[in-house]
Amino acid sequence: MRSVLCALGAAAALALLPAGHARAEGQEPDRDFTISDPRITESSGLAASRAHPGIYWTHNDQDQPLVYGIDSRTGETVATLTLTGVGTPRDMEAIAVGPDGDIYVGDIGDNLDGSWDHVWIYRFPEPKTLKDQTVRAKQYVVRYADGPRNAEALMVHPTTGRVYIASKNEDGGGLYAGPERLSASGTNTFRRIGEVPWVTDGAFSPDGERLVLRGYFSAREYVWKDGRLDGDGTSAGAPFQGQAESVTYTPDGSAFMFGSEGAGSRVVRVDRPDGPATGPADPAAPSRGPGTPNPSASAPAATGAEGGSATTGFLVLAGATVLVLGIKRLLRRD
Repeated sequence: MRSVLCALGAAAALALLPAGHARAEGQEPDRDFTISDPRITESSGLAASRAHPGIYWTHNDQDQPLVYGIDSRTGETVATLTLTGVGTPRDMEAIAVGPDGDIYVGDIGDNLDGSWDHVWIYRFPEPKTLKDQTVRAKQYVVRYADGPRNAEALMVHPTTGRVYIASKNEDGGGLYAGPERLSASGTNTFRRIGEVPWVTDGAFSPDGERLVLRGYFSAREYVWKDGRLDGDGTSAGAPFQGQAESVTYTPDGSAFMFGSEGAGSRVVRVDRPDGPATGPADPAAPSRGPGTPNPSASAPAATGAEGGSATTGFLVLAGATVLVLGIKRLLRRD
């Protein structure tokens, strides 16, 4: 069934690609890239490396304790990390890098919205060298103060190191704060501190002053003040993607990086409206304005024989996404 979902998402994404448009890759880091590793078919989280410029960490939405380091210049996997010291993961959904240089992985998925009385967070130091290796991780038991729930977004504040989780619910979820420091010897209780929309991933800006949350159809960036969301946020200009699953900031905070599930999935850079100006990776390609995704991975031109209609592309995406979500609901009922 997962292969069917991936195929539907890929078909929707392809429907939005303008014919004949190609963009050079491999010239600069932190630009659009395609994940080329055939093992990565359900990229469910994304985090920019602190130790290795241009590297993004991701993992599959699956039960294997594997984390992959992807070079954004080439889209190739340059490190496969096998986690030890943890049990068998159930539903790894999110990844983040903390101010201590550790990588945090959220095994926090619960598609039945309450089938697990606890979930887990795994934590390990980011490797100093990029190669296939085994890493020993700490495992933290997590419970929510108001009962079990599904979640796909885990964020680590880049200054305080505090861990936050956003629950996933189509009618709106909650933002949960963990204890000041996680404990590997007891249960870590996460308490609800705010309300959030339908969220599939989130990330703090490198300076800790913003929090971006994305869902299947949109993303919003919020001001982070005194440990809470401040205001209703502003649109982050998320591109249309088949099964929108992940988001993070570039290391300099100038842009968002949006990812999705599916074989050969694309990660798309979108410049932040108030971020510093940066040049395009391809000198021959037109410069993208702030808040504008690369057209090679977003909607096609409004009209044209090759590109088709933007409206048509959107309708195809919406229909495919609704079908994907419908199938997921059926699976949850089984």
